[in-house]
Amino acid sequence: MVKLTKIYTRGGDKGQTSLSDGSRQPKYAPRIEAYGTIDEANAAYGLARLHTSGIHDDMLSRIQNDLFDAGADVSTPAGSVKSEYELRITDPQVIRLEQEIDQMNESLAPLASFVLPGGCAAAAYLHLCRTIVRRAERLLVQVAEAEDINPVVIRYLNRLSDHAFVMSRVLNNNGAGDVLWVPGANR
Repeated sequence: MVKLTKIYTRGGDKGQTSLSDGSRQPKYAPRIEAYGTIDEANAAYGLARLHTSGIHDDMLSRIQNDLFDAGADVSTPAGSVKSEYELRITDPQVIRLEQEIDQMNESLAPLASFVLPGGCAAAAYLHLCRTIVRRAERLLVQVAEAEDINPVVIRYLNRLSDHAFVMSRVLNNNGAGDVLWVPGANR
């Protein structure tokens, strides 16, 4: 387990930060931006959890832990000395999301329009989660073009945004409370 005794280190005062293998990168580096966005998504999931309970809160709790694992995965370059001992997102985590999506989607009517972010508070926050996860995914795909990245993390983020969308509909009274897009409504 991690033991933090000192919160500030002054190590980033000159605009660089350490990856988990100890190597240094500028704070604006694409890899840093990607795992920072994963962290941002995790914070948004924390907000969503303020409005959930039961099975849905249990799912979101697992997702928050997975997102921390994803950040650790992305912060560990492939082939680094520590990489074989570091956390990696694995296929069973992706499969779990797929199974949860399928289970939640069974109760939903097919959509006849796009859904706008909104409805109940939990659904609105899940739409925020979805969009932040999509940004993290885009950033990570960009990193993967130049560096080795665990491809399962990209698949996980791709499924996670779908998971947030489907759960938002479930929490919006199984879609009855969805806010539907009305094309050209204000023309």
